[in-house]
Amino acid sequence: MPYSGESRARRDRDRGQVALEYLGFIPILLLVAMAGVQIGLIAYTAQQAGTAARAGARAASLDLSAQDGCVNAISDWLSVDCAEGGGGDSVTVTATVQIPSIVPGWSFDPAVKTATMPLDH
Repeated sequence: MPYSGESRARRDRDRGQVALEYLGFIPILLLVAMAGVQIGLIAYTAQQAGTAARAGARAASLDLSAQDGCVNAISDWLSVDCAEGGGGDSVTVTATVQIPSIVPGWSFDPAVKTATMPLDH
């Protein structure tokens, strides 16, 4: 059955509709992708805080600088602050690592991990 003029006009009017819908959906896709990367970055930072706490506690148990042990154990682009404590025959180190944000306007509490080691000196 041949198309009438009205059907052809409607087809021409719908041309490009998918492209416009896709352009409208791109910001949502970008936000979801950035949120996924941010979740991975949060998990990585928490893992690095645990590594820093263990390395700092190990250094402190050997009568070395806990801060140096913490700093040397994690990636250079992360900032860490280690607090040493404890007493008796063990030492406790708490590592605080700031979580970087890639999503504008989002801020996060730092990752805080604690490790305790027996004194080895």
